Amino acid sequence: MKKIVTMIFMVIALAWVMPAMAQQTAPEKAQEKAQATAVDSTDDEAAIDSASIAEAKEGAIDDLDEEELADEGGVHKVLKKKFIEGNAAFMSLVALALILGLAFCIERIIYLSLSEINAKKLLADVEKKVKDDDIEGAKDICRNTRGPVASLCYQGMLRIKDDIDDIERSVDNYGAVQVSNLEKGTSWIKLFIALAPSLGFLGTVIGMVMAFENIQQAGDISASIVAAGMKVALITTIFGIVVAVILQIFYNYILSKIEHLEAQMEESVVTLIDMIQDYKKK
Repeated sequence: MKKIVTMIFMVIALAWVMPAMAQQTAPEKAQEKAQATAVDSTDDEAAIDSASIAEAKEGAIDDLDEEELADEGGVHKVLKKKFIEGNAAFMSLVALALILGLAFCIERIIYLSLSEINAKKLLADVEKKVKDDDIEGAKDICRNTRGPVASLCYQGMLRIKDDIDDIERSVDNYGAVQVSNLEKGTSWIKLFIALAPSLGFLGTVIGMVMAFENIQQAGDISASIVAAGMKVALITTIFGIVVAVILQIFYNYILSKIEHLEAQMEESVVTLIDMIQDYKKK
């Protein structure tokens, strides 16, 4: 009997203790599960972050590679790409205008640079020979010196025995010839300055025609269809204007050198006529 009562009390006690233990262990298991889930989510986030960082690094590397390639290619590759995009036929005409215009500009700059001399030193040497009555020596100095100023002085020495009015008229006429020699080729530069933007505008009109033809063939107005023709139009116009600006800068520089030489010639002619008048008074 005592054993039966004892077993009943043990069963009741176990029935009482087990739910309590279950209630105590459930939060612990839930906490452990939450911790495990948190660890897993942390690992996933870390993996995602590492993946995103890796992608960002790869993107940065790609950007750097593109920038390095752009730097290595420089303006040359960019211009080449735009040249091809702007319809090579019309762009070739614009490039030809630039090449020919620059050729004339360089030729004029070299010629004008060689024509510049120290006119005051030349006139001083010629005047010294004239005062010493050495006309042939003065002619040799003028003959061996390059430039229009020396040519005018030589023309004056050739006619030093003539009347002063005839000398002045002869020197003036010869001066007009020298000025025309200085300005030789500048009309071609002006032609290419006007021709380059005209070719660009022609490319613009043709690009617009291409855009409308593409729209007509497609039967629909699409941005990509219109953009193809407009791109050709705008690129050719830009290149034509750029070529005209470059040639205009060179042309203005050439004009400034011509004006400087003309002023130098006029001043030298006045000094030469005075020198000859003093010689004739002897």
